[in-house]
Amino acid sequence: MVKLIAFYKQPEDKAAFDEHYYNVHVPITEKIPGLKKMKVTKMVGTPTGDEPKFYLMCEMYYENHEALKNGMKSPEGKASAKDVMGFAGKLVSFAIGEEDE
Repeated sequence: MVKLIAFYKQPEDKAAFDEHYYNVHVPITEKIPGLKKMKVTKMVGTPTGDEPKFYLMCEMYYENHEALKNGMKSPEGKASAKDVMGFAGKLVSFAIGEEDE
């Protein structure tokens, strides 16, 4: 299983971020071909009690690298990328991971 992971830094306006993320961005992203599942984690703290560097993490699971690549090249993948850069371009960074089983 391969996953594309999006890490979002703390937004200035959390309510506006959440509104767009959950009501606009997630529905676009869920339509990407080959996407098996999507898990969103909202960061609530750190072991030291500080505010976490990241606000949210989204893991998008694909069967393999080819499925991820094809999903990103699809019209739905391009729409998701365009949307995320439009509302969170300065906040988001990405990584690709492989789960050890």
